[in-house]
Amino acid sequence: MKNVQLAKAILIILCVGCSQSVTGQHKDDNQLLRISGIYPHLAYYNNEGECGTGAVVPWADRLWVITYGPHLPDGSSDKLYEITRDLQQIVREESLGGTPANRLIHKESQQLFIGPYAIDDEGTVRAIPYSQMAGRHTGTARHLSDPENKVYYATMEEGFYEVDVNSLAVNTLYPDANRAREKDKMAQHSPLLPGAHGKGAYSGQGVLVYSNNGEATREAVQKFDVTSGALMEWDGQDWTLVRRNQFVEVTGPGGIYGNANPETDPIWATGWDHKSIILACRQNDTWEFYRLPKASHSYDGAHGWNTEWPRIRNIGTDANPDYMMTMHGMFWKFPGTFSHENTAGIRPRSAYLKVVGDFTRWGDQLVFGCDDSANKEFANKRSLKGKIEGAGQSNSNLWFTTLDKPDHLGPTHAEGAVWVKEDVKAGEISEPFLFSGWETRSCWIKNHAEASTSFTLEVDTNGNGHWKSFRTIEMAGGDAERLVFPSDLPGEWVRVVANDEANVTAQFYYGDKDDRSVKPNHMFQGLAHVSESETTGGLLYSLGDNRRTMGIAACAYNGTEATDYTFYELDKNLQLAPKDDAATLNHITKTFAIPTNVLSVEESSILITDDKGRRWRLPKSPEKGFDALTKAGALRLAREVSTERDLFNCHGTFYELPAENADGFAKVRPVSSHTYRVHDFASYRGLLIMSGLTENSAENSHIIKSADGKAALWAGAIDDLWEMGKPTGVGGPWMNTEVVAEEPSDPYLIAFYSDRTLELSHQESHPVTIRVEADPTGTGIWMNYEEFDVPAGETVTHVFPENFQARWVRFVANQDAQVTTSLTYK
Repeated sequence: MKNVQLAKAILIILCVGCSQSVTGQHKDDNQLLRISGIYPHLAYYNNEGECGTGAVVPWADRLWVITYGPHLPDGSSDKLYEITRDLQQIVREESLGGTPANRLIHKESQQLFIGPYAIDDEGTVRAIPYSQMAGRHTGTARHLSDPENKVYYATMEEGFYEVDVNSLAVNTLYPDANRAREKDKMAQHSPLLPGAHGKGAYSGQGVLVYSNNGEATREAVQKFDVTSGALMEWDGQDWTLVRRNQFVEVTGPGGIYGNANPETDPIWATGWDHKSIILACRQNDTWEFYRLPKASHSYDGAHGWNTEWPRIRNIGTDANPDYMMTMHGMFWKFPGTFSHENTAGIRPRSAYLKVVGDFTRWGDQLVFGCDDSANKEFANKRSLKGKIEGAGQSNSNLWFTTLDKPDHLGPTHAEGAVWVKEDVKAGEISEPFLFSGWETRSCWIKNHAEASTSFTLEVDTNGNGHWKSFRTIEMAGGDAERLVFPSDLPGEWVRVVANDEANVTAQFYYGDKDDRSVKPNHMFQGLAHVSESETTGGLLYSLGDNRRTMGIAACAYNGTEATDYTFYELDKNLQLAPKDDAATLNHITKTFAIPTNVLSVEESSILITDDKGRRWRLPKSPEKGFDALTKAGALRLAREVSTERDLFNCHGTFYELPAENADGFAKVRPVSSHTYRVHDFASYRGLLIMSGLTENSAENSHIIKSADGKAALWAGAIDDLWEMGKPTGVGGPWMNTEVVAEEPSDPYLIAFYSDRTLELSHQESHPVTIRVEADPTGTGIWMNYEEFDVPAGETVTHVFPENFQARWVRFVANQDAQVTTSLTYK
């Protein structure tokens, strides 16, 4: 009988997994509605300011999921979910809620410890009350001296406990700092360790390793580049500071089970600072550190709130391990053999937009637990969004994909630094920076000091710690140089040696050719073209009060004017129907109105002045219809659709826009360009919902229509946007502009575009020299790229090489002149 049940279970897994290869909305073999790998009926809600996924673990023939609210050390309305093989969701009555993200499978007792719960191999759940083990559970680890009978629990506010796996008796080693707050409301975090906002915990080599990724100061809420976070270790008696940086994941080759050979197996930790990703490895009682580039800066922020539990997990099998790392918006291939002696094999897979709290392999598919839609936007406010609110009720969902989906999302463009305007000593060597895995590789180096200096670059060819020099550069004071590395230059890691005392910036840029089509995937058919005047629209709001539906203030558009607002609701079965609810309709039309006059649509480009007063210029679409629609407030500009970062839709391009405390527009990233008049967009049950369709939109598996034909929506995953069309645009900071000698233009975005052509001209009767400067870091460190002598009456054309990358460019004329700088990105 058990064999028959097992065969049926395997068949169901295979069917569900195979169904993911078909894009769009349809029912799988279990007759369950699915769009882009998302099952709306599996969405989970709470009554808190956020509803993130803390952990996703296959166990006892089920998939177990826990959710969390933002700061709830004594429990909450969050639940423990049991997902059956046929994708039925069971809410466990033992649920205590809280802010948990811990998980450990204890082999000896055959129990899964997840959140405050212990689940045996028959699926029986026992809960440890928060009255006995208070805190936001962030990690569970094997015990140092009695691993057969005890486990450690760590909390985000540095509470540490040991728990008997049989009786679940709790022994407090260090009290959770939230208890201190009950006595002293001014207490911000535990005085036990530096940093705040605990993340990972793992044991081995005689120590318990613990990470935190934030700082509990007002400055940390506002800035991204201040001292923050810590990596610590505890030997059973004393705590030792390993490194004062933001750290998150701590694990090893044993993963969720703990290391099989704890005395000798390495311990890995991932973290970051404002420069780049940091990877740490502990072995033989010593730590070594490495750096990797960032695909996204939306995870930055010294407070640490923007980083939801990056992981390194085995998504292979016991016989054939296959580790994947999530870090700063990139899926990475991570070698399970990574150690001090063998650092080879880390490779980028693809960039993604979802906020992933945990992921696992389940059968022949991957399951990602996401953080999709928060009621409270925390510190993520900006004038560009107007008065808009977060979701009426926090909700998130699981995302099911094929095993190879992490290889087929966004381009692997990434960048990062080893030094940013830092004083270095003669002979000082940077930390190793990842060097292999991209087609094009370059480095910007600037000597900020007045004195001349030289730098030597060295490469570790095989990842075995054997370094050899391959280039030395001499630099005068104030000089900058862009180095391009040959594509056939082998090397796992690169590092920079300062031969003299200096103040230096060394920033690396890596990328692959973006071979996406400029034409959108067929899934977007039905969205209205920007030139269409008669369309349907709708302001979107995921409703509160436990309605668990989306409210739509549907309207008809004639040109730029919206008329006939009518209230509709979208339910969990994605049925769109009119409802009689004037109060909610009024709330949506007022609160979610699209703001106007928050950016300038100029002839040459889009001008944005951010909330810090900084000016930025972005490309425009060749489609002129975007001008009037943008000025009239007929197109939503910015909205949070993944927790604590915004999706920005400006003049035909979708961008990922970090929160202001993660440096905002300075680190904006283009995702895709399009020709659609998207009226509004929002997150609902893990889906990206967009309004703005043709009145007679073609049948499409992503299109949802009301029965009366007066309302329509598009639904998919946010990462479907990578297939909308590769980023393109035209424009420049100057168009017949009267410029002053040596006064630079506004910064103009160039990062992560391809096929870039620059045309320079002026209206003077004599030659004008125009200097092109680049900001590789996005922090205002400008470096000379090239100077162009532009004769009178002529246009100078320059095609940027594929290996050129920087975040921003600007232009400087050597004399007063009337100048045009035109860039085309194809």
